[in-house]
Amino acid sequence: MKKVTFTLVLSVCALTASSKLNAQDTNTDNHTIGITIPEVALVDIEPAANKNITLGFTAPTEAGLPIVASGTNNTLWLNYSSIKSVTDATRNVSVRLNALVPGIDIRVTAAAATGAGGGTLGVPSSQLTLSAADQTLISGIGSAYTGDGANNGHNLTYALAPGSGTGTVAAYADLEATTTAVATVTYTISDN
Repeated sequence: MKKVTFTLVLSVCALTASSKLNAQDTNTDNHTIGITIPEVALVDIEPAANKNITLGFTAPTEAGLPIVASGTNNTLWLNYSSIKSVTDATRNVSVRLNALVPGIDIRVTAAAATGAGGGTLGVPSSQLTLSAADQTLISGIGSAYTGDGANNGHNLTYALAPGSGTGTVAAYADLEATTTAVATVTYTISDN
C-alpha cells in the first residue's frame, strides 16, 4: 500500500510540474493602459488684480478742434488653455462689449502670443472696434496653453477714439460729458 501511495504522490508532483512548464513566461508580454484626456477651453485676463482699466480723452485747447484720446493701455494679457475636441480642429477667442458708450469707439489689438506657452497657439486678427456682437480676436487655437499671468499669452492694447460716423461704430454727435462711463469687455473661447 505504501508503494501505491508513493506512486500517486509522484504522479501528482509530475502533473504539477508539467502544468508549470506549460504556463512559462515568454520573451514578450503586453498589457493596456487606459488614457483619458479631458476637453479643455479656458480663458483668462491677467493680471487678475488690476484688470479694470481707465481710459479717457483730453479736451482741446483751441476752438474748432476735437477731443483727443489720452493714450492707450497695454497692461492686460489674454491667457488660455485648450485641448481641442475630436470634432473641431481649432477654437477661437471672441470679444464683445456689453453696451456701447455713446460717441466712442473702443478698439482692441491682440499681439502674437509670447511667454511660457506651447502647442498650436492662435493667430490674432487686426485691430477691432468693439461692438455688442461677438468678433473673432484670436483664431486657429488648437491644443495649446499660453502660460499663466502677465507677460504670457497675447498682450492686449486698448485705445479710444471719438466716433466719426464714417467706418466706425460711434458718431461724434453722440458724445456726452460723463464722469465715468463703464463698458464691460467679454472674451469667450469656443469651437469654430
